[in-house]
Amino acid sequence: MKLLKVGIGAMGIMITCSLSAQVRGTDTTSNAPLNSAQNILSGNGAKKITIGGYGQIDYNQALNDTASANGKMDVHRMVIFMGYKFNDRVQFVTEIELEHVKEVYVEQAFLNYKISEPINFRAGLMLIPMGIINEYHEPTTFNGVERPNVDGKIVPTTWREMGAGFAGNIDGLSLKYQAYVVNGFLGYDGGGKLRGSDGFRKGRQKGAESTISTPNFSAKLDYYGIKGLKIGAAGYFGNTQSKMYDGLLDADTTGALARADSSIVGINMFGFDVRYQFKALHVRGQFITAAIGNSSEYNTFTGKDLGSSMMGYYGEVGYDVLSIFKKDAKEKIILFGRYEFYDTHAKVEGDLEKNDSYARTDMTFGVTYKVSNGAAFKADYQIFDNKAEGNTPSNQINFGIGVWF
Repeated sequence: MKLLKVGIGAMGIMITCSLSAQVRGTDTTSNAPLNSAQNILSGNGAKKITIGGYGQIDYNQALNDTASANGKMDVHRMVIFMGYKFNDRVQFVTEIELEHVKEVYVEQAFLNYKISEPINFRAGLMLIPMGIINEYHEPTTFNGVERPNVDGKIVPTTWREMGAGFAGNIDGLSLKYQAYVVNGFLGYDGGGKLRGSDGFRKGRQKGAESTISTPNFSAKLDYYGIKGLKIGAAGYFGNTQSKMYDGLLDADTTGALARADSSIVGINMFGFDVRYQFKALHVRGQFITAAIGNSSEYNTFTGKDLGSSMMGYYGEVGYDVLSIFKKDAKEKIILFGRYEFYDTHAKVEGDLEKNDSYARTDMTFGVTYKVSNGAAFKADYQIFDNKAEGNTPSNQINFGIGVWF
């Protein structure tokens, strides 16, 4: 009898949690875009606990005219979001991710304190607000089996760091703002971590015993005052972190400070993004650029090939063709095309030679079949090219499923 009561109680908790999970892509009153964390913060109502999640399962098959190539099948990521509402002002949000079945990460873990309606103080592990995908990376919110490479090579998604700051919506002006002080990329931990092929990606600290030498600043402003239109502008400024600063003496007589200074770079990153939906038409695009200071000294010291500037952009158009035949259909069949260009060696300094293979172009054509608001089947065909002399473009076909609840 006791076991039965425990089972009934556990079932009740699961049902309560499942009822509190909801998916909304846009705030129904402000037209502001929402992601999983924002859904939790804005949709709890009277409930204490909110639970949700998303998942992405992929099949990637390279196409080669001269040799056979094995495909790759991957449970790319499975994520659980959880939120707890202490009271009307205080909430905690966390995201636990399992990647490739074997890698466990915490992607978000922050406490939100509502000071007033438009002012929230946040502290913990937070997403850096840069571009579209880094904040809105749930697989049913974007077309294509894989995320755009501009967001993987330059931003780099999923980019999260430890810090604190303020966020909120000013509905009278249709503005959402975010401003955080955070730790930066780890550029050196006994060896250089940043390089030309994927920029800052290896330097993400992800909240795992993060090193901080100097604080960095991240901010974004989004406008959502026109129905269906979202425009964002973001900036990130600061230096990378280095473990060489740990233990330095005030009176340096050995040149240790100069060597430590050579192990960091300065970063000024700017981003602009736009999303627009009018009936069956979906359009989005973004531009990201990063100026990197001290790159020549960093490369000389570490033996890496980090550029002094990176730049990337993409534009995408999609159309829900099912609406042509059935205007009130709950399902959607979105045909889309995306053009991307990104160069992680947009500029180089010192003796470093520009690597033209880092100037890459991706074209993606495919379909997203949304069988429900939070579930989709995806398929696309990609063409990858770069500016290296003698390069031959490569092709890939992808299939996948995405869920968000």
